[in-house]
Amino acid sequence: MSTLQISLAVIGVVLLALIVAYNAWTTHRNQPKKARPVEDDPRAEPALRQEPAFDAALGAPPVARGSTAPPRTPVASAAPGAPAPEELPGADFAPPDRTAQAAASAAAPDAPVPVAPTHVADRRPGLDPLIDAIAALQCEHAIPGESALAALPPTRRVGSKPFAIEGFNETTQQWEMPTPGERYHLFQAGVQLANRVGALNDIEFSEFVHKAQAFADSISASIDFPDMVNEVLRARELDQFASEHDAQLAFMLRARQAAWSAGYLQQNAARLGFVQGAIPGRMLLPAPTPGLPPLLGLSFDTQAALAEDLEQSAVRELMLSLDVAQVHRTEQPFARLREIAAVLCNVMDGVLCDQNGQPLPAMAMDPIATDLELLYDQLDGRELSAGSVLARRLFS
Repeated sequence: MSTLQISLAVIGVVLLALIVAYNAWTTHRNQPKKARPVEDDPRAEPALRQEPAFDAALGAPPVARGSTAPPRTPVASAAPGAPAPEELPGADFAPPDRTAQAAASAAAPDAPVPVAPTHVADRRPGLDPLIDAIAALQCEHAIPGESALAALPPTRRVGSKPFAIEGFNETTQQWEMPTPGERYHLFQAGVQLANRVGALNDIEFSEFVHKAQAFADSISASIDFPDMVNEVLRARELDQFASEHDAQLAFMLRARQAAWSAGYLQQNAARLGFVQGAIPGRMLLPAPTPGLPPLLGLSFDTQAALAEDLEQSAVRELMLSLDVAQVHRTEQPFARLREIAAVLCNVMDGVLCDQNGQPLPAMAMDPIATDLELLYDQLDGRELSAGSVLARRLFS
């Protein structure tokens, strides 16, 4: 074998080795990023969220929403075409660690810094003339709470709207759900004027009258109904206001190069305080107060979340969402969203985009924050402050 042949053979072997090495490096680079073992990774246990409606208070099971009225389309005033985030259970709050906060400050120096929440006093839960049509009932004799409970209608819905009956406790001077051991001379029956399904209509008001009258007859009480025409007009006006001030924001985080495994994604989200939701592929940032709606939602591919081996599933994008009306402004949820998005982009090598996958510059978030402050002020002006009991009922 000549020297030339030997040289060509050596060069061929070297080239083949380089090709194999390059292919191995490319394969390793493009593999989904996997979660790292963590010795101490405490997770907050999720607590069931109590839906701000009358069903939960009366112990009735949730009823699927449905109505003859067309659903109201929420207005995403900040993020273009942002989809509505799902409503999921809340949990005890686990704050982000100091390392994550430092990374957020470095990645997004212009982002607002969250402050400690200072909630204002909320309105009393239960029926409220601001968002409910209410009929007054008066009894000749005191009615035991047990008798009132037995006379309640089997369902706590009127069409797609929550329906409730309350008794006036003369000891506490408060309206309350009928309670065993108490006696009542006065009752009130109410139906919610509007929710995200739409406004109360004539058919639903007639069903409300039928249910309330049946209850009044069963306890031998007189009942005074509000005018149907006036209440339906009030419902339409309230629904119009709600439609114009219903903001649900969603932003996409996309992987720049290598995909993420579902385990890797969940691990990084958990470090920022997120906990698993009831639906696979959904995580929640719980509110500080147990039972309140989550501050933020995080979602990714359900199939990846259901994979037998979470480290072998590939995820290239996730969604961060905020239901504005469900969270108190004092929690600064949008500032939290910006902070968390910056941390995840930095740690997971991602890029922040709108819901269509178009990258968003940092300056695009400031006008959204300004619009949200105006929206909060408008809700406050109607006594429907974001995160309040009435707002959570109306925007549900």
